[in-house]
Amino acid sequence: MANTTGIVQAAASTELWSAPYADHSIAATVNIPGSKSLSNRYLILAALGQRPTVIHGLLRSRDTELMMQALQALGVRCVPDDADPTTVRVTPPCNGRFSGNTAINCGLAGTVMRFVPALALLADGPVRFDGDEQAYARPMLPLLEGLEQLGAVIAYHGQPGHLPFTVTRGAGPDDVLRPHRLETVRIDSSASSQFISGLLLLASRLPTGLQLIHIGRSLPSMPHIEMTMHDIALSGGEVTMSKAGQWTVPHRDLQLPQDILVEPDLSNAVPFLGAAMIAGGTVSVPHWPEHTTQPGGLVPRILMDMGADVVLDAGELKVSGDQALHGLGEYDLSAAGEIAPSIAALAVLADAPSTLCGIGHLRGHETNRLAALVEQIRNLGADAEELPDALVIRPVARDQLHGRVMQTYADHRMATFAAMIGLAVRGITVVDIATTRKTLPDFPGMWQAMLGTDAA
Repeated sequence: MANTTGIVQAAASTELWSAPYADHSIAATVNIPGSKSLSNRYLILAALGQRPTVIHGLLRSRDTELMMQALQALGVRCVPDDADPTTVRVTPPCNGRFSGNTAINCGLAGTVMRFVPALALLADGPVRFDGDEQAYARPMLPLLEGLEQLGAVIAYHGQPGHLPFTVTRGAGPDDVLRPHRLETVRIDSSASSQFISGLLLLASRLPTGLQLIHIGRSLPSMPHIEMTMHDIALSGGEVTMSKAGQWTVPHRDLQLPQDILVEPDLSNAVPFLGAAMIAGGTVSVPHWPEHTTQPGGLVPRILMDMGADVVLDAGELKVSGDQALHGLGEYDLSAAGEIAPSIAALAVLADAPSTLCGIGHLRGHETNRLAALVEQIRNLGADAEELPDALVIRPVARDQLHGRVMQTYADHRMATFAAMIGLAVRGITVVDIATTRKTLPDFPGMWQAMLGTDAA
C-alpha cells in the first residue's frame, strides 16, 4: 500500500533491531557472498542450456531461492551439493521446452519478475506470476509489451502492467515453437535495465533471433545490461549493440561452461567498506575481481572521491578511513544506482552536500528509494530533496543527528543504509532488518562480526 510520499510500506515485519554504534575503529576482513545479479543470470542461462551446469559460489538468499523455485516450477532441476549448498547443479529440461500450467512466486525479486516471464514463451502452457504485496507497485509493462510483440498473450489479474499476471506463449499453426511474430521489438526501458536484460536472455532461443530497440529517453544501469551481454557471450550466444539502445541477437544454442564460479556481490560489499570510513579503520574484502561486469566495480573510485584510501592487492580490496568523509558535489550514479542508498548514508555524514544524479529509476525498485531516503534522512535531522532524476543530500554535523526508528519499506538497501547510519549515531533502531535476507542471508551476524561484537 502506498502512502502520500509514494513509498511502498513494509508489511513483512515490525521487529526492531538495535543498530550497533561504533565506539572504536574497525579492523576486519569480510567475506561477501556471491553476486545476486550474476547468480540469477547464471541460473537463467543454465536453464536455457543443453546440458547440466554446476554453479559454484551461488548466493543463497531469498532472491536466488525464488529464482530456483521459479525454474523448478518450469521443469528445471536445481540440486545443491550436500557438502556445500553454494554449489548447485542445474539440469535443463531434456527437450528444451519448459513446463507450463504452473504458478511462480516472484516475491520482491526484480530479476525473477523481469527475467522469468520471458521463459514462459518456451513453456507448453500458461504460467501465472505473482509476488509480495510490495511487488504489485513495481513497473512491469515494458517487458510485457515486449513479450506481446513476440506473440505472447498476457492476462492481468490486477492493475494492467503489474503483477499478478499470466503469460501464455504464442504458437505456430503446426504447434512448432514459433513464439514471436515480429523480428523487431521496441520498448521503453527507462524505468529499469532489467526489461532489456530479460528479453536479451531469451533472444538467442528465438528461431530467427531478435532485434531489440529501446525507445525511451534514458537507459539506467548500462553495466547491468553489459553484464547480461557478457554472460550470454560466455554461454555461446552473440549480442551486438550496433548503437546506443539497439541490440541484435541471432539464434544460437546456449550453454554455460560446465563449471562456473560466481564473483562476490560487490554492491553488497559497499556497506562494509563504507563502515571503515564512518568508524575509522580498515575493512578488507577478499576475492575482489580486477575486472568485472558488476556495477559495484565502480565502488573503489567513488569511495576514493569521498576520502577513503583504497588499495587492491592480490585480489583483496582494502578500504581505510578516518571518519572524515567528503561530499561529492554533483555526481553521476546512473551506472550504479543500486549502491545509491549506501552512498547516501556516507553523504549524510560528509562535510559538504552531494547531489546523486541519474537515479530517478530508483523510484521503481523494491520501494520508491528516493522518497524513502528523503524521509529517513529528514527524520535523522539532516536535509534531503528529490529532484526528477537526482537526490540532494545536505548533511549536518554528526552530533546534530538524532537516534530514530528507521523504516526499511521491505527494501534490503534501506536496511543497510540504516545500519550504516547507526555506526555514527547512537540510538538507531531498524524495522525489519530481516529484509536483508533478500541478498545477504545473515547481514546482522556479518555486521556484528565486522565490529568484533556479539550479535544482539
